[in-house]
Amino acid sequence: MKFEFEEFSSIEDLFLYMASIAPYMKQVLPITYYKGYLLSIIPISQLSTEILMMVYVKTEMSTGLIEFDISTRKYKSVQSIERADKNYFIIIKPKSTTLADKAIADLMDNQK
Repeated sequence: MKFEFEEFSSIEDLFLYMASIAPYMKQVLPITYYKGYLLSIIPISQLSTEILMMVYVKTEMSTGLIEFDISTRKYKSVQSIERADKNYFIIIKPKSTTLADKAIADLMDNQK
């Protein structure tokens, strides 16, 4: 398994990217907060999982449901999904994740 990386400068940029690649009518997407990274690991090809891309931003983020408005590039924590014209992300914080551990280790190796 090989990882590619795309770092964003802000949470808003990461949310904008994730909203733009989401399948049509997919209103809620999970994003992982792990070891100081807000990240998502996605396959580059629909036909293979040999190469995965970790899209991320180094930041602090609390877990929960986030509403994101593409037009204003603003986000906020919400209690429920209320509007069809917004994108929603569920921020999860796993206790451990071997895939993210491997991706972060590869990222650190690439930065040396």
